[in-house]
Amino acid sequence: MFKDIAEVRNALSGQQYIASDEIATVLFLAERLGKPVLAEGPAGVGKTELGKAWSGATSRPLIRLQCYEGLDETKALYEWEYAKQMLYTQLLRDKLQDLLSGTSTLTQAADRLAQEEDVFFSRRFLLPRPLLQAIVTESPSLLLIDEIDRADAEFEAFLLEILSDFQVSVPELGTLKAKQMPLVVLTSNNTRELSEALKRRCLYLYIDYPTVESELRIVRLKVPDLAPQLARQAVELVQRLRKLDLKKHPSVSETLDWARALVALNARALDRETLDNTITVLLKHESDVLRARRAISGGREPREENEEEQPRRPGRDYDDQIRRLGRSG
Repeated sequence: MFKDIAEVRNALSGQQYIASDEIATVLFLAERLGKPVLAEGPAGVGKTELGKAWSGATSRPLIRLQCYEGLDETKALYEWEYAKQMLYTQLLRDKLQDLLSGTSTLTQAADRLAQEEDVFFSRRFLLPRPLLQAIVTESPSLLLIDEIDRADAEFEAFLLEILSDFQVSVPELGTLKAKQMPLVVLTSNNTRELSEALKRRCLYLYIDYPTVESELRIVRLKVPDLAPQLARQAVELVQRLRKLDLKKHPSVSETLDWARALVALNARALDRETLDNTITVLLKHESDVLRARRAISGGREPREENEEEQPRRPGRDYDDQIRRLGRSG
């Protein structure tokens, strides 16, 4: 257990996650109070990475449940390995015949077989899914419930019971209780409103797009081969793009992808050609790409193929484009 917030922040930094004071404080309190953390915010701002980094910082194995539409209890909790049960039945056929010998009616055979049903409905045939894994694991773990907003309200209600008691009833085995209470991180892209009951059980954390300086620190940490000046130019351009009315704003993960692309291309500066050829690493809708290109070019229509471009002063491409984009945003 961490002794203070600074230790939490340093531990996350050791996992290459740059945490704000708010993030470090919420995680510190979550561990001390034994409460789940609900991290909401736009897609791609590092909510899932926070869960992974917290797992590494606390030396707890990560158990991840990826939520999706149609997710139900059986897919999240457990299921019986029927194929394995059938295989055992075939292998133990001779023993079953010995067991049932001497019975004269179906009722007698069924009663005798029922006395041995624990053999076939035991832990050896139980296939734990993430929620049950977090309950029965022998060592403390971290349960990451990713994109809970994609699951429906019925599954969310079921999840409340798990988060309250960390125990589950398996009809054939009885109640299984957590041997070690896991740390829990839930993430949401805010595609639907979560219930007040779920939020009440969690410590709430909103993770937004980072500031210029914070995103620059992330880029320098994750893509150290990118030249410092080019890294700043790239981050400032991404920040400007997020001010435009786009269908999907570039996420932090896409900023990192773009930074790695610039390194792979040995880019020296964000000239017009580099921007045109790589902007789709950041933007994933054609309408967004067109809007961004118009903003970068100051609202001018794209030039014709045979139109001669006016010479530009070296080194000024980026500065001019940023000023234009700033006015457009």
